[in-house]
Amino acid sequence: QVQFVESGGGLVQPGESLRLSCTASGAHAFEYRSIGWFRQVPGKEREGVSCISHLDGSTYYTDSVKGRFTISRDNAKNTVYLQMNDLKPEDTATYYCAEDKYLGDYNCEDPADFESWGQGTQVTVSS
Repeated sequence: QVQFVESGGGLVQPGESLRLSCTASGAHAFEYRSIGWFRQVPGKEREGVSCISHLDGSTYYTDSVKGRFTISRDNAKNTVYLQMNDLKPEDTATYYCAEDKYLGDYNCEDPADFESWGQGTQVTVSS
């Protein structure tokens, strides 16, 4: 029933930044759901990038983006952000957001623990 819409992707050069947004539409208790960002390259499985908890705002980042990406949320706007700095060509992917399926009992690395996927936004990092 809830639908997430990702936006903010684009074409950038290595070292540049993008800010992705994930906005929930429809009736949804957004503040009670943890949100994950995932990315997928054609021919590869979807992988976890970052998560933010609904409970205490704690965050998770996969090793490859630590120190470069920052996840945050604005519950009043039903939006989660992913600030991506110092982008690298290997960050090129379609980025998706989704909510945790198990109300906190989830693995940020596992797409199967999330639901209500958006359509994705394309991030291309190339010189």
